[in-house]
Amino acid sequence: MIYVKRLNGKEFMINAIYIETVEAFPDTTITLTNGKKYIVQDSMADVKSKITDFYRSIHVLNMTHLREDDADEE
Repeated sequence: MIYVKRLNGKEFMINAIYIETVEAFPDTTITLTNGKKYIVQDSMADVKSKITDFYRSIHVLNMTHLREDDADEE
């Protein structure tokens, strides 16, 4: 889950796994896989950073353990 802010300043959480697209219209709009849209204050870059941090925290983007195993085999 990632924290984002609505246009009125209220903070809420979105499950990053269900985010399909993040666009700027100019406000940042997050579209989920079910078609629901959220307009947030956070910039696209901030949302991308939060999503990346989330995936790293659940070890989806952090596969360093695989690289270490490859180095041991050589």
